[in-house]
Amino acid sequence: MLPKMNVDEVRISLQRFGWPDYVVFVLMLTSCAVIGIYFALQMRREAKARKSLTTEDAEDAYLVGGRNMKIFPIAMSLIASFISGITLLGTPTEVYLFGTQYLYIMGSLVIMGFVLYYFFLPVFHDLKLISTYQYLESRYDRRMRLFGSVLFMFGSLLWLPIVIYVPALAFNQATGVNIHLVTPIVCLVCIFYTCVGGLKAVVWTDVVQTLIMFGAMVLIIVKGTIDVGGFGEVYRKAKESGRIEAPNFNFDLTERYTVYSLFIGGVAHWLKSNAISQNMIQRYLSLPNMKSARTAVCLFICGVLTFICLCGYSGLLIYATYHDCDPLQTKLAKRNDQLLPLLVMEILGEYPGLSGLFVAGVFSAALSSLSTGLNSMSAVMLEDFFKSFAKKPLTERQTALIMRFVVIIFGAICVSLVFVVEKLGTVLQLTITLSSVANGPLLGIFTAGVMVPWIEGKGALVGGLSSLLFMAWMCIRAQADLASGAVSYLRKPHAVTGCNYTFIDFASMSMVAENITGSTVHSENDTFHIYNISYLFYTMIGSLITIVIGLITSFLLGANKLESMDTMLLSPCVRRWVDRYKARRVLKNGAQQQTEKSTKALEMDKLKLAKLSGTRT
Repeated sequence: MLPKMNVDEVRISLQRFGWPDYVVFVLMLTSCAVIGIYFALQMRREAKARKSLTTEDAEDAYLVGGRNMKIFPIAMSLIASFISGITLLGTPTEVYLFGTQYLYIMGSLVIMGFVLYYFFLPVFHDLKLISTYQYLESRYDRRMRLFGSVLFMFGSLLWLPIVIYVPALAFNQATGVNIHLVTPIVCLVCIFYTCVGGLKAVVWTDVVQTLIMFGAMVLIIVKGTIDVGGFGEVYRKAKESGRIEAPNFNFDLTERYTVYSLFIGGVAHWLKSNAISQNMIQRYLSLPNMKSARTAVCLFICGVLTFICLCGYSGLLIYATYHDCDPLQTKLAKRNDQLLPLLVMEILGEYPGLSGLFVAGVFSAALSSLSTGLNSMSAVMLEDFFKSFAKKPLTERQTALIMRFVVIIFGAICVSLVFVVEKLGTVLQLTITLSSVANGPLLGIFTAGVMVPWIEGKGALVGGLSSLLFMAWMCIRAQADLASGAVSYLRKPHAVTGCNYTFIDFASMSMVAENITGSTVHSENDTFHIYNISYLFYTMIGSLITIVIGLITSFLLGANKLESMDTMLLSPCVRRWVDRYKARRVLKNGAQQQTEKSTKALEMDKLKLAKLSGTRT
């Protein structure tokens, strides 16, 4: 009888990434680079054909595609930008460890689409902006524009390195290649096509990358489901282990996932990523009219719901495959985000090219998010910093150089920060949480802008800064409790009794994961702490603090007068209310003036009568 392999030998044996897989991976990168070159040449031809091209036209062509993009590629780009590698790898891990409760967040995504459709999008689209933070200057003042832009840049620089790092883990699991070897090469391709091709290149590479992501996930699900015995077997094992869950109506704010955190907190969580994000709004603004933008919203919602369902089912599939030999406890998967890549290498590794398709799909998700982030940072830096502080208008050449150099510089910074992210280890979740600290204040500032007309610039700034400080304290304290063990997450049942290899039993392994959150929280004492509530409430709390403090401060310092408000800066429903208020004021003032005139005329008549009476006497 042959001796059993140990876990390290099994891990190495699964790294069957052959030359056909590398070919598929390289073809994906090459196609992205070719698309970038194509649109760079197209922009040059258009510039030569229109010799009267202004600097504004050049900006529009590079940053918003000339505002004449088609609905389908924009919808695909929105999906690709939103579905990062963290989503593709983190959602299956969440379902594998903690069950399907998280998937009910899809309901809040639909509600978010409604709010975006009717309240936020009409304002930004009617103003025809390039940077969404231009809105803050029009609505409040220049300080608020810079405040919003700085928060966006800070959040992006914290988030994008993690977006790059997560798929590098998948590549490392599949090939054993050091992440710092593949990350710079892949990112250089992304920086190249984003730099030379502008928004059109980003959008059309997103189309290719979305199709690759979708194909890779469908392939994994179909092959994996067949291997474990069909959908019924996947469902049976998930049901027996308690991973199929009904909605949790328990009104406990400290539970990670309840109906209330998923639907109420989830709406704010989605809004900050879609309704006010430069990354997403820039795509809606590239469409020619409001009807096209609203159609793109509907297609985006449908696409994201599809991907979440695919990722959630793949989490159940991972459990069905490893139900009696948990790869996290045996350390076959060294990190939580390597569960799906491990499954892929096990079920597709023997088929040349298919593992390469999956890795290409995961990197496609990362590249789409990175290219979107770089293009958006280019727009924000140009509009909110260079043009705001320039003493004279920038020439077309200066504008082009600034936009491209910003992409190169920030791309290099993001690649460099991957080294920092790797060293963070188990506190990686701290970085992800801190990157969301800015989202609460930002959502509050924008929501107050479109929905609460009384809030003025100073009030919004005080509210935003107060919220930023409170959210930073809240997130740091929450992560400190995680690190100290004061809070821990219970995972669903798992076993190692069916393993056919030897391993060291890490029974006391920490279950705190980088890109996941547990369904149940246990504290060392029963004292309630605000920072121990579900992380989905964080953005909502941050935005509410901003709005409440901003409103109080505005009334103390002197709130905006509705009569002088530019209603184009308000949401359509608020716009109509303010317009009716103005009309009533005009009518009231007109009636008062008429009454005053009538009173004066009556007094004059009385005087005349008195004089006539005196004359007769």
